Amino acid sequence: MTVDLEHASDASIVVAVGRWHEPALAELYRRHGGAVHALARRILRSEASAEEVTQEVFLDLWRHPEKFDAQRGTLRSFLLARTHGKAVDVVRSEESRRRREERLSRETATAAYDIDHEVWDLAVAEQVQAALDALPDELRQPIALAYFGGHTYKEVAVLLGAPEGTVKSRIRSGLGRLRTGLTERGVSPAGAGR
Repeated sequence: MTVDLEHASDASIVVAVGRWHEPALAELYRRHGGAVHALARRILRSEASAEEVTQEVFLDLWRHPEKFDAQRGTLRSFLLARTHGKAVDVVRSEESRRRREERLSRETATAAYDIDHEVWDLAVAEQVQAALDALPDELRQPIALAYFGGHTYKEVAVLLGAPEGTVKSRIRSGLGRLRTGLTERGVSPAGAGR
């Protein structure tokens, strides 16, 4: 069947497309490609994405010309509806991708911060332990019982068999030396300089 493409109706050209007549598809593109591309570009605001959607719309027509029903409307309306649907899908997909990337970026940043914080805490804990170990037993024991054991001054005094005033004095002296030891190790104790 030979069709005078220049004067044929859209519906008869779609029939030719259904028979794999490439010039028929080219004629439909010539007639409607500009409108399809303009709508895609207006929705997507991207020339490259608009070109991809335009290509997909006409490729779908090539593969499935039977989807067009001339009794339901014009070919242009059909193609523009398909264009709108595909362009909106692209926008939704891009928005979804952007949200996923932002969420992943936040999670990665939080995880990196948590890891950095944990590493810092471990390094400081090691420095505190080393500075504490450097104290003589008479200063280290009351600090360990009071701060790490959770005991009151009175309980520490009972546990060590020493007067409460002596325990308080040793803790105060031990904390001063502990602060100096941490500063020498490059760790600035909380509250330093206050």
